[in-house]
Amino acid sequence: MAKNRKERNSWGGFSEKSYEWSSEEEESGGKAHPVQVLIVKDDHSFELDEAALNRILLSKAVCDREVVAVSVAGAFRKGKSFLMDFMLRYMYNMELVDWIGDFNEPLTGFSWRGGSERETTGIQIWSEVFLVDKPDGNKVAVLLMDTQGTFDSQSTLRDSATVFALSTMISSIQVYNLSQNVQEDDLQHLQLFTEYGRLAMEETFLKPFQVSGNQHEELQNVRKHIHSCFTNISCFLLPHPGLKVATNPNFDGKLREIDDDFIKNLKILIPWLLSPKSLDVKEINGNKITCRGLVEYFKAYIKIYQGEELPHPKSMLQATAEANNLAAVATAKDTYNKRMEEVCGGDKPFLAPSDLQNKHLELKEEAVRQFRGVKKMGGEEFSRRYLQQLEAEIDELYVQYIKHNDSKNIFHAARTPATLFVVIFITYVIAGVTGFIGLDIIASLCNMIMGLTLITLCTWAYIRYSGEYRELGAVIDQVAAALWDQGNTNEALYKLYSAAATHRHLYHHAFPTAQKVEPKEGTEKKSM
Repeated sequence: MAKNRKERNSWGGFSEKSYEWSSEEEESGGKAHPVQVLIVKDDHSFELDEAALNRILLSKAVCDREVVAVSVAGAFRKGKSFLMDFMLRYMYNMELVDWIGDFNEPLTGFSWRGGSERETTGIQIWSEVFLVDKPDGNKVAVLLMDTQGTFDSQSTLRDSATVFALSTMISSIQVYNLSQNVQEDDLQHLQLFTEYGRLAMEETFLKPFQVSGNQHEELQNVRKHIHSCFTNISCFLLPHPGLKVATNPNFDGKLREIDDDFIKNLKILIPWLLSPKSLDVKEINGNKITCRGLVEYFKAYIKIYQGEELPHPKSMLQATAEANNLAAVATAKDTYNKRMEEVCGGDKPFLAPSDLQNKHLELKEEAVRQFRGVKKMGGEEFSRRYLQQLEAEIDELYVQYIKHNDSKNIFHAARTPATLFVVIFITYVIAGVTGFIGLDIIASLCNMIMGLTLITLCTWAYIRYSGEYRELGAVIDQVAAALWDQGNTNEALYKLYSAAATHRHLYHHAFPTAQKVEPKEGTEKKSM
């Protein structure tokens, strides 16, 4: 798991201001706004808004960028959204020395308000993903997440644990927002919420949560567990923002109403978290995660929380391994898709089938090597079924590319009418010759076949023109393809039989009275 930081303050219960957003104005004006991606329903179940998540994280500008996910979590009504809005202000004014803005400017962004009732529910993310150049020249995508406060009057323990755990699993920098002293129950809650983090991280860390020799073993275990879940842990103390913030019901976030000490420390905290040199890309099992991969992790994690009980840490590990492998499958499949588009995409000319097959095998092997080269959780046995899934999905894509490539071949498009014309011509010639030499039965049979073929040709032309009865048109194409086949006779007959067996219901539907009537049991046939 990538670096997570813990932030603590001493200002509990100050006023917060609510801002109402009009979705119509946001969409029409293109204004950035908070988007609810994790929805907590009235029955305490969870729903992921995949459409909203895809719209933000799979946009062309950011989908393949390594992601830095920043979240703020902690108890409700302690100013998480308030702090998040100062992060937004910094991200929009990062290049300015005085990024904190005018002292008479209201604080806007994520919704916040005063009182004892919760404001944020589930998980919200900012609709604009920020692109930031790190000192090493790597451009990363920064995603800001605001989370529902824990232990409010309307949430169950499961609700609080789920939202906190999800934000922890997704984020690379997590701010754990606490008021006043860090109590033992705060650490125990953190241990509960991050229990999934037992992924065998056995490194030695500097210890802000010191383990003392005279502490009870249980207290020592809490601190050791927290260290096992985070790469780096730090603390920052913010002073109280002032009485005006805590008591003024009309406070709207103007800096002139906030104590100078709070602003001074805020100017230190926010750059310490979000400056380009401080940004840590999300990593899982040593692999840097892109916005595209983060979508897969979101989907995988929410599945295990949609049950009735909190998941066992083992199931979380399994979900992480599953998402890890799915992300590797998606990346390898995307590589194959892009390379095949370069070979036989929409604007590319027709490619010989043998060349297309050779290119497919080459790119499939390349995608498999790419999948195997990614560090994955769960072991070789666990990853094998995802490798099989990758190969199956690539083969499905190859079938689509074959059809797309064949559609560019003018001779392939004309195969069915050409075949039917040839049948009509041959039967016409045979009927003429056999009629001339007196073989009237054969001539009549050929004339009948010629007539049926002509009707079939007209039917096929109508289907192509109108788009109706497409399934019948597919049968005609299969029969024509079998007749056209240049291979051996057995293969052609097998194709004819397969087409007839697959679509025999069409015959019964078209000719219901032509079905064979079986003789009743025990009925004897008349002797001739």
